[in-house]
Amino acid sequence: HNLPGQPVRGRALSAALPADAAARLAAEQEVENLSGLSPSPEKDIFVVRENRTTCLMAEFAARFIVPYDVWASNYVDLITEQAEIPLPRGAEMRGKCGANESELEVSWLERAYTLRLLFLKEGHNTSRGPEAQWRLARTQFAYDTGERTYFKDAVSPGKHTASSHRLSAFVTPAGKSYECQAQQSITLLSSDHQKSVELLLSEVRVQPFDISADFVFSEEHKCPVDQREQLEETLPLILGLILGLVIVITLCVYHLHHKLTASQAQLPRDRSQYKHMG
Repeated sequence: HNLPGQPVRGRALSAALPADAAARLAAEQEVENLSGLSPSPEKDIFVVRENRTTCLMAEFAARFIVPYDVWASNYVDLITEQAEIPLPRGAEMRGKCGANESELEVSWLERAYTLRLLFLKEGHNTSRGPEAQWRLARTQFAYDTGERTYFKDAVSPGKHTASSHRLSAFVTPAGKSYECQAQQSITLLSSDHQKSVELLLSEVRVQPFDISADFVFSEEHKCPVDQREQLEETLPLILGLILGLVIVITLCVYHLHHKLTASQAQLPRDRSQYKHMG
């Protein structure tokens, strides 16, 4: 067992493979939970390595807002409560990397909760020619309303799965990492009477393909919200610099004009006095 704060190490598994192929895969691929190294207590860090080289890196803070039914005080009517479930440090993880498809699976509390993220890399034609990009194509969250840490007195407790529908998130040019400090929300549709589960993500940095240096993200591609916030932060500085430059130019023009005016005022107005000059 790992102590709190220590990296949690494991092996990527594949039940569909024959025993010898699964053993070979386990020897080549390993996963590490490095959340203990994160300066933020809410943020988790996950790494998948293949042939001793990092092939997937993900760090983010995540929590789930899950609606569930409980009995009203009259034990006749049902009311809906909300469970807020954070993704804790020290969670177990699995992962696999591919040329065009990568996957990360994180589970905790004896697999009462499991988050699965599927990433796809695709090529498409643009005006600049063929280009590749990757995206988060599917998100799935499995949970058990019979688990008592976050669910209190749930009616008909049991296991459910909430999945994304036609998801296209984190769209990023190939060879770059995706970064978004702002909070993002992904809606998942649950098997529990089609309830909507909200996945809230923040402090996100993900790269599931084309990592060139071990344990190091490639150049970041910022989300639109972060780009807008960065512009809002720098715009006042730019406007201040422009205003300061205008003031300096105005003062210089005024000073130059003042000198020219002063020198003209010293010239004699009586033309007969020119012969005495010099």
